[in-house]
Amino acid sequence: MARPQRIVLVRHGESEGNVDDTVYEREPDHALRLTHTGLQQAEAAGLRLREVFGEERVSVYVSPYRRTHETFRSLGLDLTRVRVREEPRLREQDWGNWQDRDDVRLQKANRDAYGHFFYRFAQGESGADVYDRVDAFLESLHRSFQDPDHPPNVLLVTHGLTMRLFCMRWLHWSVAEFESLSNPGNGETRTLLLGPDGRYTLDRPFARWRTPEPYGITG
Repeated sequence: MARPQRIVLVRHGESEGNVDDTVYEREPDHALRLTHTGLQQAEAAGLRLREVFGEERVSVYVSPYRRTHETFRSLGLDLTRVRVREEPRLREQDWGNWQDRDDVRLQKANRDAYGHFFYRFAQGESGADVYDRVDAFLESLHRSFQDPDHPPNVLLVTHGLTMRLFCMRWLHWSVAEFESLSNPGNGETRTLLLGPDGRYTLDRPFARWRTPEPYGITG
């Protein structure tokens, strides 16, 4: 098994929806573009990643949303050293289809009170639903490591909540731990590094906005 030395997760750059939530009434979430700032954030992330990867090969998985594809292109990676797959299981949490701005704002407030992991948006997904598809993706990812020629780097171009849930699943965090952490900023990365003991560790933590409140000793 050729496990990668690095698994890098990058959140897409700032999108139209990050700066103007009325856009959801006119455009579906998957079609939203990066802003000028978002393109700059992705380009800056690309500078850092190109330095990290050097001349090594990279296996890339990209969420099917326009803003993640635009982010990947703006990273400026050497495509002769990259293999790219679109991966629907890394998509954003589904908030429903055409969205009423005021209703979404109310639901987000309800989610903050109820909990990001368990709250399900009307006609959409809960964090737990996203966790399940991330878990299914991880099974596929682990099977890919059986290829003895697997690249030493994996890059996931995805979304903030999905990044946290991927790390939750990989590092076996509890729901209470997940709920205590904030999403990374647009264009930010987190990297799982393979250590000499065969374990992966996170290069830097997610910001913590509260102390975890577990229900029991397993939390």
